[in-house]
Amino acid sequence: MGKTDEEMVREVMKRVEANDAASIYLLADSYYNGLNGFHQDQTKAIELFTKSAELGCSKAHGSLSDIYDEGGDMKKAKFHFEAAAMARHEVARSNLGILDTKSRNTERAIKHWTIAASGGDY
Repeated sequence: MGKTDEEMVREVMKRVEANDAASIYLLADSYYNGLNGFHQDQTKAIELFTKSAELGCSKAHGSLSDIYDEGGDMKKAKFHFEAAAMARHEVARSNLGILDTKSRNTERAIKHWTIAASGGDY
């Protein structure tokens, strides 16, 4: 028999306490989207995504880049897009290409898209 939602949340929380980047990311996502019994709290989510990113989670960098991009903070968005891309997050790499087209750096954009495509994002 499978685990209950409560049991899974308890396990994730134990891993969060141990500074497991992936578990912190899951908790951040739960806060961001109001999942798994957590009330939506974007401030707490950003705090947790940041901690997860600092621990090396490329998905957390990807989430932060999207949050900052949507909020118009392009300096922070680009930082997190670049960090995620360097960790082989292909969607972030593709998004760097989009940012480069906006700044009219087509040659660099094509390089980003080529790398993203070779990694599976097309």
